[in-house]
Amino acid sequence: MYCSIDILEDPVIKNVIVLQTVLQEVRNRSAPVYKRIRDVIQNPEKHFYSFTNEHHRETYIEQGRGESSNDRNDRAIRVAVKWYNEHLKKIEDEEKIQVIFLTNDRTNKEKALEEGITAYTCEEYIKSLTANPDLVDRLACVSDEGKEIESGKIIFPEHIPLSKLQQGIKSGIYLQGTYRASRDNYLEATVWVHGDAEENKEIIIQGLKHLNRAVHEDIVAVELLAKDEWVAPSSVVLQDDGQNEDDIENEEEKENILKTSVNKDMLRPTGKVVGIIKRNWRPFCGMLSKSQIKEARRHLFTPADRRIPRIRIETRQADTLEGQRIIVAIDGWPRNSRYPNGHFVKSLGSAGDKETETEVLLLEHDVPHQPFSQAVLSFLPKMPWSITEQDMKYREDLRHLYVCSVDPPGCTDIDDALHCREVENGNIEVGVHIADVSHFIRPGNALDEESVKRGTTVYLCEKRIDMVPELLSSNLCSLRSNVDRLAFSCIWEMNHKAEILKTRFTKSIINSKASLTYAEAQMRIDSATMNDDITTSLRGLNKLAKILKKRRIDNGALTLSSPEVRFHMDSETHDPIDLQTKELKETNSMVEEFMLLANVSVAQKIYEEFPEFALLRKHPAPPPSNYDILVKAAKSKNLEIKTDSAKALAESLDKAGSPTFPYLNTLLRILATRCMMQAVYFCSGMDNDFHHYGLASPIYTHFTSPIRRYADIIVHRLLAVAIGADSTYPELTDKHKLADMCKNLNYRHKMAQYAQRASVAFHTQLFFKNKGVVNEDAYILFVRKNAVVVLIPKYGLEGTVFFEEKGKPTLRLDYNNEKIRMVLVEPKVSYKVCDS
Repeated sequence: MYCSIDILEDPVIKNVIVLQTVLQEVRNRSAPVYKRIRDVIQNPEKHFYSFTNEHHRETYIEQGRGESSNDRNDRAIRVAVKWYNEHLKKIEDEEKIQVIFLTNDRTNKEKALEEGITAYTCEEYIKSLTANPDLVDRLACVSDEGKEIESGKIIFPEHIPLSKLQQGIKSGIYLQGTYRASRDNYLEATVWVHGDAEENKEIIIQGLKHLNRAVHEDIVAVELLAKDEWVAPSSVVLQDDGQNEDDIENEEEKENILKTSVNKDMLRPTGKVVGIIKRNWRPFCGMLSKSQIKEARRHLFTPADRRIPRIRIETRQADTLEGQRIIVAIDGWPRNSRYPNGHFVKSLGSAGDKETETEVLLLEHDVPHQPFSQAVLSFLPKMPWSITEQDMKYREDLRHLYVCSVDPPGCTDIDDALHCREVENGNIEVGVHIADVSHFIRPGNALDEESVKRGTTVYLCEKRIDMVPELLSSNLCSLRSNVDRLAFSCIWEMNHKAEILKTRFTKSIINSKASLTYAEAQMRIDSATMNDDITTSLRGLNKLAKILKKRRIDNGALTLSSPEVRFHMDSETHDPIDLQTKELKETNSMVEEFMLLANVSVAQKIYEEFPEFALLRKHPAPPPSNYDILVKAAKSKNLEIKTDSAKALAESLDKAGSPTFPYLNTLLRILATRCMMQAVYFCSGMDNDFHHYGLASPIYTHFTSPIRRYADIIVHRLLAVAIGADSTYPELTDKHKLADMCKNLNYRHKMAQYAQRASVAFHTQLFFKNKGVVNEDAYILFVRKNAVVVLIPKYGLEGTVFFEEKGKPTLRLDYNNEKIRMVLVEPKVSYKVCDS
């Protein structure tokens, strides 16, 4: 069953009994497959039933003396099949129902046949269904009990058995870690070692035999090589474009390119994969690379994710599948095969089609995007909804205040609104009002569970995958203008130097007086004729924001850069018709400053109240080696970048400029962004380093976007308990559960970012599809041994330019890793980072 899940999900397969013994085995081996089989059982159209044979008097069996648990389970399955057969014979029906036993365990099948049971392997049964020949393609390519029939040349070393690996890890012979394949070089990977040891945290793996059939995100065991075999991270861009899967000599030739004489300081701990502790295989999206051999059934599948190896599949539908985006699953990777074996799962549609490509990027980045279930929707408020007297009881009525929201154009999920006014004593009152999502999403119900699973809203170029149903995201929680809304308010009293004198938090009711775009808010601030209450409030906020920003930057906060683009879509076709980099206005910064301030104020409050259970956000300082590329790039332009602290980095970035090259500073800030670590959520009771490096803040959290981030909902619940506005519940004060939740939220946020970037990349391709040749300025971001990575600022577009092309004479290149420079020998041309 573990290997046949794709077959079992097919609508053709119905009337199946799944034994409890089998379900338990699947659950132990793979949680995702177990969930899929449970979903099939719950689908009424499939007629799948689970039978609790382990709790049935007639089918329960004891383990015999000297009998392995595997043999006992096989016997339990046969006993249950025989009982079911006898049980169904008692039904008086003209058509006798026959029970067919399906197993891929040949020994169990033989014993079943000896005992008079009708038994088939999955493959035999599927091939007998002649009316559905396409099902054969979906058969998993399995070897009997893992005993691979080795034929042909052995390419890879044998994997050490799990029991020996665990002993080796305990004794320190091997190291356990997560395998991360390189996007740029298919013959290189790194293993991030688990545990707290600072030494050998990241191990380089180079070469096919050392990679030894590991796949991106597998948990592997690694053996360190002797120090004289250590290597430096390669500077070559290598993509696996070989059509001949047996051409190992070509691989060895490519491996020689990796070997470069380098400075000893650049060598890193290097190892080889000796075994797999846990596979992280999932269904992969990609394209079929059809075999050149006529009538061939074996073809290579090229995954969309460059970090995943090509997969060999067997299919009779190659002509139909060519040019389609398809899903393929890996079944195994024998030692004598250059690529893993797999099987076709399903087709998603034509490559290049917008719907298909969107589905691919959502699946590839594991973004939950199914419609909300009825169980989830049942917890939404009944419409028409209005604020009740009960809701008013514990809230402050702030509807008289001149509150407004400032957002990008077209924003319907408005999380935050602001107000600013002078109070009687001459000080200034500033309020940040955040949608009270936790009022509608109560702990532990189906709506809450779905929201935490999704973790975040994902913004693609032309659609939004909501974390919460639209009734909340775009209506009841959205702080739209001229309607009463429930909010959670953070209100400060400040002096005119933007120094906080008092802070208070309260659940509230607000009525926003205006929903503005950044451009509209900027226009009001700049207007000589507008002096209404909202405009006065905006001017006050803007003035204070400038002081707050200067103070933050003086404290060492970083101002980094990343090229962001905005598409203008055709109203009918929804194709991009124009593309430009986003222009940031003062009002963007104004809103950002008060959101940051609210997040810091709330972080202090919840940590003060719950030192063990506060959900916080930190940004670790990057290791010094991360800055190498930035420092060398600046040095090549005779500039010095200091990296010993965030403040030193910020100050040297401010000074790094060139009157003849105005874009240089932005380029260096883009490079600095690439040097940074990922910011992460964590539970205060499970960590002692709270510092946020980028913001130069000793403590930070997320409070201001609960419509689109689940972390903020937890923070709202903690703050509500802290001020006596809501009651607590067990999971809120369980630091281990909070730590697990943070892990999921960090994963979901990272995947959402990648999905958003992939959406921009696809829409950029669409934009250029009908443009023909376009000439634009580009700048070198990275220099590799055989290529340069360039950025086109106008379009925020990044790509790799190779110096060698197939079928063209080989160029003589001289690569200098120290100066990150490459010289084309004839004609003599030098390429350095930041060159245009």
